[in-house]
Amino acid sequence: MKVNQIRFPELCLSDRQVDSGSSKTMNKFKLQSNYKPAGDQPKAIKSLVDGLKKGEQHQTLLGVTGSGKTFTVANVIEKVQRPTLVIAHNKTLAAQLAQEYREFFPDNAVHYFVSYYDYYQPEAYMPVTDTYIEKEAQINAEIERLRHASTQAILSRKDVIIVASVSCIYGLGSPKEYEKENLKIKKGEKIARGDFVRELIKIHFERTNSDLTPGKVRAIGNFVEVMPVSEKFIVRATFDGDTISEFVKIDSVSRNIIEALDFFYFFPAKHFITDKDQLKVAIKTIEDELKDRLKILEKEGKLLEAERLKRRTKYDLALIREVGYCNGIENYSRHFSGKKVGEAPDTLLSYFPKDFLLVIDESHVTVPQIGGMYAGDRSRKETLVEHGFRLPSALDNRPLKFDEFEKRVGQTIYTSATPGKYELEKSTNIAEQIIRPTGLVDPVIDIRPITATTRLPEPEPRNEAKDSGSHKNYHGQVFDFIEEANKAIKKKGRVIATTLTKKMAEDLTDYLEEKGIKTAYVHSDIKTIERIEIISDFRRGKYDILVGVNLLREGLDMPEVTLIGILDADKEGFLRSETSLIQTIGRAARNVDGRVILYADQITGSMDRAIKETSRRRQLQLDYNKKHNITPKTIEKAIHDISETITSEHQKTVSKLLSIDEAMMKKNPKKLIAQKEKQMNAAVKILDFETAAILRDEIKAIEEKVKEK
Repeated sequence: MKVNQIRFPELCLSDRQVDSGSSKTMNKFKLQSNYKPAGDQPKAIKSLVDGLKKGEQHQTLLGVTGSGKTFTVANVIEKVQRPTLVIAHNKTLAAQLAQEYREFFPDNAVHYFVSYYDYYQPEAYMPVTDTYIEKEAQINAEIERLRHASTQAILSRKDVIIVASVSCIYGLGSPKEYEKENLKIKKGEKIARGDFVRELIKIHFERTNSDLTPGKVRAIGNFVEVMPVSEKFIVRATFDGDTISEFVKIDSVSRNIIEALDFFYFFPAKHFITDKDQLKVAIKTIEDELKDRLKILEKEGKLLEAERLKRRTKYDLALIREVGYCNGIENYSRHFSGKKVGEAPDTLLSYFPKDFLLVIDESHVTVPQIGGMYAGDRSRKETLVEHGFRLPSALDNRPLKFDEFEKRVGQTIYTSATPGKYELEKSTNIAEQIIRPTGLVDPVIDIRPITATTRLPEPEPRNEAKDSGSHKNYHGQVFDFIEEANKAIKKKGRVIATTLTKKMAEDLTDYLEEKGIKTAYVHSDIKTIERIEIISDFRRGKYDILVGVNLLREGLDMPEVTLIGILDADKEGFLRSETSLIQTIGRAARNVDGRVILYADQITGSMDRAIKETSRRRQLQLDYNKKHNITPKTIEKAIHDISETITSEHQKTVSKLLSIDEAMMKKNPKKLIAQKEKQMNAAVKILDFETAAILRDEIKAIEEKVKEK
């Protein structure tokens, strides 16, 4: 049997649910919300939709914090009915946006696409110390699964929103190869059990005899079980000789049959797909490049570099011939894709149709990030090539250059409270969204000294900002912040503190905890899912204060926050620029009681401009409220996040079992453990590894609880 090279209907569904044929499914975007556009939203929606219809390539939504920019964009998407890519500048913000769009479009495909590395140390060489650093990475399997779900959705339907980080401009593999190398299996089809497994292995599924995870297949008795790379259910084919007699989708935990299937499409388990003919060509072109490069190095007298490159490349080629893979295989990606020297790689953008809509969230940060990716990557790889660690073709395993990115996108909407120079110059339409639907106004700013002795001059204009430098018995910014934070916490508010460094964030957190205040910190060293969970726990009240450096600034929607303390506000620089200060101040604009304290020993130009702009917006908002007799109301927002979706069914089931067995655990934990071990062994005997794994983890949890007692 050969892999079917066809364009498929919707993924992971039986033919009772979708029409057969070659076109994408035509579901329409349908926005669901209890709210209707209000404040400046109706005007902004109309302006942006009209701009798209007129063919405007670049538009900016200049919306203050808390004005509902995401809701405005969601309305635009519903009206134009186009596949949409939303790019955010960090994983945490992308996760929040993905969850918001899922709430607005529960019946449509909304996916989350970020780098699947929880930890990533790129390959590098430092000539000064003659130090080679090998690539080291920890891949998050759940995020990798979500990446596959994203690409499969784009290729199978039109009603798709992908929320991505800037990792979407990195090489991903050819969408044409990924789409065509799918395996269609039908009930009643004649195929030997072994051939079925081999066909799956050809598209990079891995065989296993233990627990099934996405991208794995196992054969037991007369049936084969497969977990699709983008899903958490299992597809089981039962064989009667060389015929599939039963084809079903089953729950991976309970083992209950979800539904009978007439057919199913299996996508490749990896994004980088190369057919056998191209593989042979790639090996030959790598060998040719190696010969040419060795001649150059030897001519330059770089004999050590030549020998190093020769050994490494030949070793990699041997592995590629034998197993089709080697560490760092992405450095040969140009050869496998058949692209020319210097040609741009395929990325997530390549998977979208030509008419897709691009939304760049918090564009003042995201656009510069996109523009800076190529240069940093290039510098590191040029050093590796120069010293014989890589062939020159490794330079083509890269992110897009900014001009390449611009050529690959169509109509774009930039959203920000503080648009950058690029957006403002490019945009032919700027839709302002200053008035919030809730009537909330920008917060009052209080200016206080960092040290105990400093007396600040009054800012111009005053902007209702209070100069507290003359307070008696003033002991400095940290002590004052704690005093003000405790006042806010007593009124059930949440508090944010921003510092200049990670070390300061960690030290301040430790100090606040010593004072008996429930505190957590967030910065870039904390893993993706953990960051999302910490922020959600903060909103729920597990923590009263959240300390951060930069991640707390743009786009994090936390209406429970009533106080923000910006420490060292007068340290002019990126973290205390006009843009950064306006963004940080905006975090307190989602609550009626929101206020901000700037701790500074002098008023910098950035502080002065930020205060004036906040004052301008606040006055417009106050005037609007007075004219329309509006009483401001704190934003109410459900507290849940994409980590709830990412949490595995395995973990949820273990938690449920612990809850069910709680009484027995308290009464006789040893007996309970013995029973569970017996059940686990029985599950292993019948090769039910999922159940055995759940019981194993429940036993571990029971043992830990016993130790705690």
